Amino acid sequence: MTVTKRTPLPVAEAVAKILKQSTNWNMERVALIHCDNRVLAEDITATHDVPPFDRSPYDGFAIFSNDTKEATENNPVRLKVLETIGAGQIAINEVTSGTAIRIMTGAKIPAGADAVIMLELVKELEDQGGSFIEIKRSVKKNENISFQGEDTKQGILLAEKGTRITPGVIAILATFGYDEVLVFKQPVVGILSTGSELLDVHEELQPGKIRNSNAYMAAAQVRSMGAEVKLYQHRKDDFDSLYQNVKECLNETDIMITTGGVSVGDYDFLPAIYEKLGAEVLFNKIAMRPGSVTTIAVHEGKWLFGLSGNPSACFVGCELFVRPVILSGMKMKKIHCGVVKAILGSDFPKPNPFTRFVRATLIEESGQKIVTPAGLDKSSSVSSLLHANGLIVLPGGTRGWEQGSEVGVLTWNGEGSEWPWDYPLFSKSSAIRTAERQP
Repeated sequence: MTVTKRTPLPVAEAVAKILKQSTNWNMERVALIHCDNRVLAEDITATHDVPPFDRSPYDGFAIFSNDTKEATENNPVRLKVLETIGAGQIAINEVTSGTAIRIMTGAKIPAGADAVIMLELVKELEDQGGSFIEIKRSVKKNENISFQGEDTKQGILLAEKGTRITPGVIAILATFGYDEVLVFKQPVVGILSTGSELLDVHEELQPGKIRNSNAYMAAAQVRSMGAEVKLYQHRKDDFDSLYQNVKECLNETDIMITTGGVSVGDYDFLPAIYEKLGAEVLFNKIAMRPGSVTTIAVHEGKWLFGLSGNPSACFVGCELFVRPVILSGMKMKKIHCGVVKAILGSDFPKPNPFTRFVRATLIEESGQKIVTPAGLDKSSSVSSLLHANGLIVLPGGTRGWEQGSEVGVLTWNGEGSEWPWDYPLFSKSSAIRTAERQP
């Protein structure tokens, strides 16, 4: 097999190359009850005012405020109660001077009333003339009224296309009568594990074999991004059979992730398979650790992600490169991992010829974010992923880092970012300045 020359591409340039490709997922209408965590494919606007009418925010009495102008503890005002209305009911009577209507929370303000006095602020009386209330304080006009449209005006934009549907968004959709929602279809991601050394999770260990963790890990990652998953298993380190597996996967999916087989060893067939397919290889080496051999190609509108077979390298590649493809196809704005600044909680003595992404645990202590490597910093390490909730980004060309240094961290559990690669702490010059400030 011919070894193709590989020139390492800076991470930011690699991501930019990916985003130059046009990615658009199709759309579908989904019932409101089934749209959790999907992404809106249309702008959502208010179809009416909220509240849709003037309403009472409390249980109390709808009154004409001017009747209480002279009311005091020693000079209470007596009003006749005409009727009682609950939420969803409309008053039969109109409030006039000297009268009141008992009203429950959410009910429409009766005609003639211009204020509501809370139930606990009145004394209720009964006599042969009917029901009455006594009020011992003045009530201002418009007091305790929720006015039509004070929350939302009809026609305003509520949620933009590309918004992830959270429980709060669902509340908005239900409020405005969206029983079906136009959302982006979830792209289907095929995950093809390569390597004759791989066993599935239910199989007993054998000499020279390991269980396939990458496929299940990557599946969980892309599902959290909003994609569907199909798992494929290739057990032979054989070019022809792997080529057929890749073609099958491409026919059935929008994105194909392969784990392993992208390096330059005797059984690393994927570069040659991309060539036989006629795929356009965007890059085949990145100036990063782990995962420098990550290879990404496109073929007939389909994506091919050749990720490292090492678990930590596979994890990092998925977050950095697969995430923006999935999310940009849904027209989301913040398609990359989030970025935070933190203080390094322990020394990291390794030199960094390439930008290094260190699996890390990010915590907050006394208002300060502290980040510490999560375990063994080798691309083959699985245990370092167990408690990792971020990636420390250490710029290339630096000679290790001391505890207390300021570092930039990528996170995937919270809010994302529109473009993290201009962050100052991700640059070598910033790293040098940080090191100079250390005692």
